[in-house]
Amino acid sequence: MSSSSERQSARTPLERVLGLFTEVRPGESAGALLLTLNVFLLLAAYYVMKPVREGLILELKGGAELKSWMSAVMTVLLVFLVPAYSSFANRVKRNRLVVSVTLFFASHLLLFWLGSSSAWIRERMGLVFFVWIGIFNMMAVAQFWAFSNDQYTEEQGKRLFALVGLGASLGSVAGSKLSAMLLPAIGLYPNLLVAGGMLAACAGLTQLAYAVNRPIREAAERAATAQEEAEDSGAGGEEEPKADARGGFSLVLSSRYLTLIAFFSLAFSMANTNGEYMLGSLFSKSAKALASAGEIPADQVGRHIGALYADFFFWVNLIGVTLQAFVVSRLVKYGGVRAALLTVPIVALTSGIAIALFPVLAVVRIGKTAENASDYSINNTARQLLWLPTSADVKYKAKQAVDTFFVRSGDVLSGLLVLVLVTWLAAPLRAFAICNLVVVMLWLGLALAITRESKKLRVAERADEETGT
Repeated sequence: MSSSSERQSARTPLERVLGLFTEVRPGESAGALLLTLNVFLLLAAYYVMKPVREGLILELKGGAELKSWMSAVMTVLLVFLVPAYSSFANRVKRNRLVVSVTLFFASHLLLFWLGSSSAWIRERMGLVFFVWIGIFNMMAVAQFWAFSNDQYTEEQGKRLFALVGLGASLGSVAGSKLSAMLLPAIGLYPNLLVAGGMLAACAGLTQLAYAVNRPIREAAERAATAQEEAEDSGAGGEEEPKADARGGFSLVLSSRYLTLIAFFSLAFSMANTNGEYMLGSLFSKSAKALASAGEIPADQVGRHIGALYADFFFWVNLIGVTLQAFVVSRLVKYGGVRAALLTVPIVALTSGIAIALFPVLAVVRIGKTAENASDYSINNTARQLLWLPTSADVKYKAKQAVDTFFVRSGDVLSGLLVLVLVTWLAAPLRAFAICNLVVVMLWLGLALAITRESKKLRVAERADEETGT
């Protein structure tokens, strides 16, 4: 009987059910499901907190305008927070790092909830909470995926990350629905306590997943050690590599592969934010035109825009979850990481050309639905797979720098583009769409460069193995 047939016969009923989404081998289901539940709760907690964020910021005078400048504030803060995180990561074990930082964020929610009971504090903490939740979302999600990368070999991650990513997609949908149910029942600010409880549960699940995955992880480590010892005995032996004490930014800039990933992340973030601006602009224009024509009351413009976004997010989430459940794992299995990495920029390029030619609401809406749905599923999983071949230090520290500072920098550059083209130059939407098309082409070029660099690194690794160095 072949090894593949043996694996099929040894699978439990649960592992066969999970096989609908991706290949789960014997012994892998418990750890993978714990990670899936962990990220489900993490994303659900974020979406439970989002209404509180909006309530606090919009209570402020000029709150809607202030929101557009907060990305720059977050980016500046991340210049200091990423090195601080790297320094802490150098001193503690990885599971303790994740648990400690998660509980650290959870404790802040209790403080925010206590502060919300005072009108004087609530009026002054809107900007603070807006910046906090933006940093939390980026750092906590980056940390989760670093931990997940650390649990699996490259081969396992390529199979199991599609399942883990499904937890993130479902968590976003469930968190939004839960928030809508909780608001009439308990009000706005108690949602912070609900989210804090979810984060505490995430910390517990992290420790449990670490323990459950230990046998698989240690078996992989023993196999890797045995291979290294065999190679070292033929090459006269080598010193065991030491932990890298460099910070996240230094690690990113020291490697061409990591630098390409960083600027890839910046480019796709900028392109996505540009698209969100165009969609929001056309939604607003459409609603105001209907009000001017008397088709909707003038005081219902905001509600109409909200309804447009609700329908948009419904289709994005529905298509995204479907892609995550049934397409992502198969795309990676048969096309590899390269196919997954190139799919979304190609989708964005196609929709970008259409938008540049026909910058109207119907075209922008269809294009952004396709782009966002594939971004939240295919692109998100592909981005996590890029870190599987890297060291633990790179996973935790360099990834934190890339997924926070560089991604947020893309948002800032998008804001600057809006400022220059729209505010200062009053350029038409087509001109903005053409500029965004240039950004998308840069995104695609960086994706191609990453796949080429990854191939070079693998060739170099095989050459080292063959020469015993």
